[in-house]
Amino acid sequence: MKAMIIRQFGGPEQFELSDVQQPQPQAGQVLVSIAATSVNTVDTMLRQMGEDLPFAPALPAILGMDFAGTVAAVGEGVTEYKPGDEVYGCAGGLGDRPGTLAEYMLADVELIAPKPANLSMREAAALPLVAITAYEGLKRAGIAAGQNVLVHGGAGGVGHVALQLAKHWGANVVSTGGSDAHLKLISQLGAAPVNYRTDTVADYVAEHTAGKGFDLVFDSVGGANISSSFEAAALNGQIATTVSLVEMDLSAAHMKGLSLHVVFMLIPMIHNYGKQAHTEILRDISQIVEAGGLTPVLDEQRFSLTEAGKAHQHLNSGTATGKVVIDIAE
Repeated sequence: MKAMIIRQFGGPEQFELSDVQQPQPQAGQVLVSIAATSVNTVDTMLRQMGEDLPFAPALPAILGMDFAGTVAAVGEGVTEYKPGDEVYGCAGGLGDRPGTLAEYMLADVELIAPKPANLSMREAAALPLVAITAYEGLKRAGIAAGQNVLVHGGAGGVGHVALQLAKHWGANVVSTGGSDAHLKLISQLGAAPVNYRTDTVADYVAEHTAGKGFDLVFDSVGGANISSSFEAAALNGQIATTVSLVEMDLSAAHMKGLSLHVVFMLIPMIHNYGKQAHTEILRDISQIVEAGGLTPVLDEQRFSLTEAGKAHQHLNSGTATGKVVIDIAE
C-alpha cells in the first residue's frame, strides 16, 4: 500500500511516499481503508520533536491519528463491525500504532465508532481527537444547562467543538477569538464573541456574567492563558484545560476554590488504558452530530496524501480556520 513515511524527525519536508506492507488485523482489530485524515497539533509536534516526546513512534514512522474510512477486514473476535461499514476514530500515529497517512491502517475496535451518517468522510475525519477532547473536558467539569461557559479559542480545532457541545447541553456560551474571521465563526456557531486582543478579562466577565465570573471555563489555548481562565472563573468554578505544560502560581485558583481538569485524550492509546471510553464518546458524538448539535468546520484548503507536508505547514502557519483535512482516497 502507499503511505507517507518519515525516516527522521524534523520539518515537513521529511515526508516521503513509500510502498509498505499492508497490515493484517489481529484479534480485536479492524483493517480500515482510509478515506480521509485530519492534522492535529500533536501530529506536527511528533514530526518535529520526535523522541523528545515519550510517546513518539519508532522510525520509519507513519504519522496521523484521526481518520474516517471503510472497514476492509476484521480480526478474530470482532462482531461489532463487518467489511463495508463506515467508521471513524483516533487510533494510531504514535507509539507502536502506525497512523493514518496511508491507504490502510489497523484500529482497535475500542477506539472507533460508526461514522455519523450525515457527514462526508472528510467531515468525519475532522472530528475524533478534538471531539473526544472537548467532550471529556466539558463532562469532567460538570457541564450543565443554564451555566455561563467561557471557551477560549472558539475558532480552533478543539474550541469550535467545545463551543457547540456546550450549546448543545444548554449552556450560555461566550468564546474568545483574535481576528475578524474567527469572531465571525464564533458568532455563527452560536456563542457571544469576545476579542481577547482588545477586551480585558474584567471587561467580558462584567458584560456577560454581571461580574460573577463563569461557572465553567474551557481553555483550549493553555499555557499563560490559564491565568486568564482563573481570572474569568466564578467562585468554586470549574476549569478544563487541554494545554497545561506550564509552571505557574496556583494562588488565584486557591483563593477562588477552583477545580482544574487536565485533559489528555491520548492516554488510552499511549497506555492501553480505558480505550472503551473513546468508542462510547464517539458513538455519542455521532448521535449529537446526526441530531444537528455539532458540525465540524473544515479549512477551505484541500490536500492529498502526497501533500501531507504542505498540510502540516498550513496548520503550523496559524492561518487555518477549522480543521485541516487530507484526502487519502482519490
